[in-house]
Amino acid sequence: MSKQDFKVCCCFRRIFRLRVAEPPDDIRRLFEQYSENGTMSIDQLHRFLIDFQEEKNATKEHAQAIFHSLRHLNIFQRRGLHLEAFFRYLLGDLNFPLSPSPVVHHDMNAPLAHYFLYTGHNSYLTGNQLSSDCGVDPIIKALKRAVRVIELDLWPNSTRDNVDVRHGGTLTAPVELIKCLRAIQEYAFIASEYPVIITFEDHLTQDLQATVAQMVKKTFREMLFCPDSDFKEFPSPESLKKKIIISTKPPKEYLESQKMKGKGHSQKVRGSAEEEQPENENQAIKNETEVNDKDESDEGEDHQDEEGQSAVAEYKRLIAIHAGKTKGGMENWLSVDPNKVRRLSLSEQELENAVKTHGTRIVRFTQKNLLRIFPMGIRFDSSNYNPLVGWMHGAQMVAFNMQGYGKYLWIMHGMFRANGGCGYVKKPGFLLDVGPNGEVFNPSAGLEVKKILKVKVYMGEGWHSDFRHTHFDLYSPPDFYARVGIAGVEADTVMKRTKTMEDEWVPVWNEEFEFPLTVPELALLRIEVLEYDTSGRNDFGGQTCLPVSELRTGIRAVPLHDRKGEKYKSVRLLMSFEFTRPYYY
Repeated sequence: MSKQDFKVCCCFRRIFRLRVAEPPDDIRRLFEQYSENGTMSIDQLHRFLIDFQEEKNATKEHAQAIFHSLRHLNIFQRRGLHLEAFFRYLLGDLNFPLSPSPVVHHDMNAPLAHYFLYTGHNSYLTGNQLSSDCGVDPIIKALKRAVRVIELDLWPNSTRDNVDVRHGGTLTAPVELIKCLRAIQEYAFIASEYPVIITFEDHLTQDLQATVAQMVKKTFREMLFCPDSDFKEFPSPESLKKKIIISTKPPKEYLESQKMKGKGHSQKVRGSAEEEQPENENQAIKNETEVNDKDESDEGEDHQDEEGQSAVAEYKRLIAIHAGKTKGGMENWLSVDPNKVRRLSLSEQELENAVKTHGTRIVRFTQKNLLRIFPMGIRFDSSNYNPLVGWMHGAQMVAFNMQGYGKYLWIMHGMFRANGGCGYVKKPGFLLDVGPNGEVFNPSAGLEVKKILKVKVYMGEGWHSDFRHTHFDLYSPPDFYARVGIAGVEADTVMKRTKTMEDEWVPVWNEEFEFPLTVPELALLRIEVLEYDTSGRNDFGGQTCLPVSELRTGIRAVPLHDRKGEKYKSVRLLMSFEFTRPYYY
């Protein structure tokens, strides 16, 4: 043990002993069980990996790799692992709770509608929704995380001769569309080979739509996916590898020109904003949108010339996934056309209202069509909402403000750590199944517990290395406690906490929790460490969120991340995971 002092005043200092991490009793007992005469051989370690850690595919080469990873430690012995070396392995980088070599393992040959997609909202914003700058850095960061859906709001620039990306009606500084497209072209497939969908919220005039068409084709070239006809069923992610897909509403001018053929007239130019602005958006947005998006009953007198119609048709050919709402209310919006598929966008409020009376209709719609959910307009701070409401009803594109932070964004990141982190997660079978009488899953129905997750929190370490010694408290070491729980459907969602360990950089809790799961396929394990403060404003000590479906059982080292999702260099917890069946199975 070493010592650490904290200055209380100019004359006095408090001295604390700095504890070194020691193996918990469970680890000592395991070591005794799988070792002989205080040494664990490669064969014994191999047996431990298979029997206790349940790594059924582990080979002796895996065990040898663990031996090799510990060679730099003074505690390593050629004959085998001593207790301290075994303990360091359990807390090391080769023993994380998810696969150390993530690979895509879901079936990627189903239609796009059968997957959850890692989806961004206002992907170009660097901060809040009202006054932050627009730029390419947030887009690049999102793509490096394997976000697969990027949203761009298209507006005429100040001279109305080119296209900017910005949040209309706010003080956000614009960025040129071409810069955004070039960033996507360069970084789209760094983290994942699976397709990137660009959703345009389009507030452009006809001539600028033609400009966008040329810009998109020139930037993406062979990467751009432009189908020859509308889909009866979406293609698969596998068939669209390294493809860029454009999704927005078809231009109103094109649709109207098709209706007006032979009538000798057509409507004047209008925009095609992809989403309805919420009623409580500020007046500036409303005014700016009205210039380009007039009421459909307001017909103009000007005739569209052939050049204009050609420009609109060229822009329309870019759109592989058509978006938009049909006329009428929610029932019409959620109607399923057997001959074509489309994308529907709903605000989080619209979704929350719809699930009360149209839950099964939403599930049926999302079995074939795409549903995108976006944050309500008053989230000026770039906060987010509970994504589980959308996922539980099959919504593929739960759009998030990736530039913010908070528990819901941590949940989003956790979900898409699954399936090798490729940005596509196959939906559970119950959301895709259709019964003999056409019935589908009812999200509001009561569900039985399918399995129980047992979690034990042994200890944590690494804060002393990653934080200055007065970060949490000026006068003493931190008082850490851990919170562990499930983010999932309402019946499964819960958070529990350990006791607080006072004045310890290496807290030892040794506490176990059980979590009954009715929908384990959508459950995510939330882990958070806080430092207790008598003021009630507890300090943040790290967090992570892990897909329960991909947890490796046994004793694991769990790295923690900061508020924005970046992994700390040293901070991690030692935990164990076990699945059991409820008694009635």
